[in-house]
Amino acid sequence: MTIKSYDELSSLELDTLKEIGSIGTGNAATSLSALIGKTVRIQQPEVRIMGYNEAIEWIGGPEPITAGVLVGMSGQLSGIMLSVQQLDFVNLVLESMMNKTIEDYMELGEMEHSALTEVGNIMISTFINALSSLAGIEIELTVPAFTVDMQGAIMAVPMAEYGGQSNYIMTIGGNFICNGKEIPCRLLLSPDIRSLNFLLRKLGVNSGE
Repeated sequence: MTIKSYDELSSLELDTLKEIGSIGTGNAATSLSALIGKTVRIQQPEVRIMGYNEAIEWIGGPEPITAGVLVGMSGQLSGIMLSVQQLDFVNLVLESMMNKTIEDYMELGEMEHSALTEVGNIMISTFINALSSLAGIEIELTVPAFTVDMQGAIMAVPMAEYGGQSNYIMTIGGNFICNGKEIPCRLLLSPDIRSLNFLLRKLGVNSGE
């Protein structure tokens, strides 16, 4: 049946989305490994449907400063995907690509912004390409937007965009493993409700009746 909100997803539909999350993050880890020239694995990711406030707490609360790369989706699937780049992740990228690390986001310059945007965009694109291939649908992506702000402010974007349709968002989290160190991976996927129903029908787990 057609769902009207994320919280109406059945266990089968949730399991299907979790499988997509697992495949997508595995592909994202592979693309990250190629970009930074280091072996990167990812632990079994956890895919959950959360309320926006719960999702903000999941990434560490509303007040900490962090970086985010946001990409819009259109075509047969509309929505947004957000990569939250916490400091350990930022330093993994910068150390590997630019031989430097930072202690504060204020130290980021134009070159660092560019590198982090590229990495976030390629990880999101790889994830969405896996989703597109699995579902047999065409998804177009916007130019990525990079921002540094409080996590609550970053999360306000999907809330403003789709909060009127649903108070829930799909969170995909795990840890990248690189050089024996665990680096948090935090991705948030928010298709609009029409797109979510279309995706589930294409995946064969929702008749749409």
